[in-house]
Amino acid sequence: MADEYAKLNSIVAQSEHIVFFGGAGVSTESGIPDFRSKDGLYNQHDVKFDRYSPEYLLSIDCLVDHPNVFFEFYRQKLNTAGIEPNRAHYKLAEMEKAGKLDGVITQNIDGLHQRAGSRNVQEIHGSTLRNYCMKCHEKYPADFIFKSEGPIPICPKCGGMVRPDVTLYGEGLPQTAWIESKRLIYNADLLIIGGTSLAVQPAASLAYDFPGKYLVIINRDKTARDRGATLVFHENITKVLDAIELE
Repeated sequence: MADEYAKLNSIVAQSEHIVFFGGAGVSTESGIPDFRSKDGLYNQHDVKFDRYSPEYLLSIDCLVDHPNVFFEFYRQKLNTAGIEPNRAHYKLAEMEKAGKLDGVITQNIDGLHQRAGSRNVQEIHGSTLRNYCMKCHEKYPADFIFKSEGPIPICPKCGGMVRPDVTLYGEGLPQTAWIESKRLIYNADLLIIGGTSLAVQPAASLAYDFPGKYLVIINRDKTARDRGATLVFHENITKVLDAIELE
């Protein structure tokens, strides 16, 4: 493994435009469950929600048609209050500060990259830290939904329903973040993909849009992009990122 770490550091040293594309596995050490592992969110059974698929519970259809169910699930499973960034988040922030990382593209909705100090973060699935009224578009802070009285959070200004600024199943990705993500990928000479199974589209398509020289995959399980990658690490993402040496 030492040889693989040496190769990684050689690639990092040679690269001038590094981009990190990550998923839920980046935040698991902070105590946030991922989605598809054996202990992930999709495998946590709750008798109240067993009649619905996880995809439905996180869909625009559920929000509109069964808001009581949506917000109960959201409050139980997606409250990140008190969660702190881990060493993976901090290492990426250090790389950016050192001029070795152009930006982070994340599928996560927890805001931990920014809390760790990363500045150029493209949140292609939105964030639980932002909320807005579906009727008048008034913006509300991160804890509004979790502290609101009643099963459905209501806008004090107009009486509309307040929702998280998260991309739900059945919705398009935020265009500004998506376009900037594609630009970062296109200009990168090293793309590091970490903590994602590359199972969710269209986000996963970014892994195939990369035209650059070096592709590094860090994920506990195999991904469809392992084949053809420059380096593949099937181990803890924090351990691998910690091995990157910054001058």
